[in-house]
Amino acid sequence: MSYIPKSKVIRMDANDNCATALKDIKKGEKIEMGDLFLTAKQDIPFGHKIALDNIKKGDFVKKYGEIIGLAINDIKTGEWIHVHNLESHYMRVIKNG
Repeated sequence: MSYIPKSKVIRMDANDNCATALKDIKKGEKIEMGDLFLTAKQDIPFGHKIALDNIKKGDFVKKYGEIIGLAINDIKTGEWIHVHNLESHYMRVIKNG
């Protein structure tokens, strides 16, 4: 028996401002996660992140309840979060000691 998720995304922690795609999501697809409703503004590949809230340039992106990176551009709700708009927190620590 295979597991079929009810939602297209999963939020790892209540404090996260992103969720992970459980399948490929096409631009314009409606996403429902509990009482949260949003529309994908871009194609989002399986396993990648989608913004659950508007994230301003310089704000932290949180996943697993932890800071995973810094937004290097404004990111709107429903947008794909990846290397084009996120600087890895791990890499910032390495570069800055």
